[in-house]
Amino acid sequence: MSPFILHPDLQSPLPADVEAGVYGRQYQVKAFPPGEFAAISDDLWTGASGLVCYHEVTVNSALLDRMPNCRVVVRAGVGFDNIDLNAAGERGIAVCNTPDYGTTDVADHAIALTLGLLRGITAYNRAIEADPVKGWRFDDAPHIRRLSTQVFGVVGLGRIGTAAALRAKALGMRVVFFDPYRTTGTELSLGLERMPTLKALLETSDVVSLHTPLSPETKHLINADTLAQMKAGAVLINTGRGGCVDLEAVTAALLSRRLSAAGLDVLEAEPPSAASALMTAWRAPDSPIRDRLIVTPHAAFYSPSSLVDLRAKSAATALGFLETGDSRDCVNRPLLDLDKAAARASAACG
Repeated sequence: MSPFILHPDLQSPLPADVEAGVYGRQYQVKAFPPGEFAAISDDLWTGASGLVCYHEVTVNSALLDRMPNCRVVVRAGVGFDNIDLNAAGERGIAVCNTPDYGTTDVADHAIALTLGLLRGITAYNRAIEADPVKGWRFDDAPHIRRLSTQVFGVVGLGRIGTAAALRAKALGMRVVFFDPYRTTGTELSLGLERMPTLKALLETSDVVSLHTPLSPETKHLINADTLAQMKAGAVLINTGRGGCVDLEAVTAALLSRRLSAAGLDVLEAEPPSAASALMTAWRAPDSPIRDRLIVTPHAAFYSPSSLVDLRAKSAATALGFLETGDSRDCVNRPLLDLDKAAARASAACG
């Protein structure tokens, strides 16, 4: 069998034409749609030179042990919490992500959620839909704010956080950020204000926008304690990772009006259970949070253009690593057993 790269949960209709175009004659594509994991034969797992996966596959020790010829796992996306970096590194398998495909789209979405809430867009639309005459009122939206009076706080000033911060700044908002991993002087180069602690940012910001990866450090970063540190009536925006937010605590904060509003594109469980506390409160007749919550279906990354970018870039990352043995987007480099990586590469050449 010719060398191939396995795509076990391709988020696009088959055939995998974009991926095939990237690989050319060097590698074949073996692609399966989500939900057909069981249909992938042992031969395909065993023979794959690389794996490109989305979020529906858990790449753990058991799966990696089925892939003795695999040299690289590429996460088609930014987050990689579904991949065991240690297990891959111990086996000499590099793990890469695709960090730049949806930067502008996600930043745009964070600002769209902010504007939708601060300008009352969904509240106005719902009121007019319900009654075009009685709903034709400008003063019924619950939390209209003049943008130039608002402080936009960014938690995590990576690629997307920076893009969101610059958009908020262009809208006339004062922009602050907290990110202990950004070098000193970042604030000067971007014209932003650095907050020394998360607590300081929460106490200062009218809008808190999350742009962090999910890790033990950021799991439930927004919880009952940190919500209590936020300004009364603040707005929470999350286009990062769902697990960074404790939804039960957010539900309680919305119901108590500690939080004025929330715009959530990502949830800890997706799709959410209709019986969850947040969905139950939001969907109840005459819900007090009806116009104070916007939920979108993990769609911040999406546009037709960004999806093509994601497919092409993730495939190019896999191909680039297989050709060169390295990638600037390798996220488990410190964990990588170089001797075993070299042995896998040698076996592939032999």
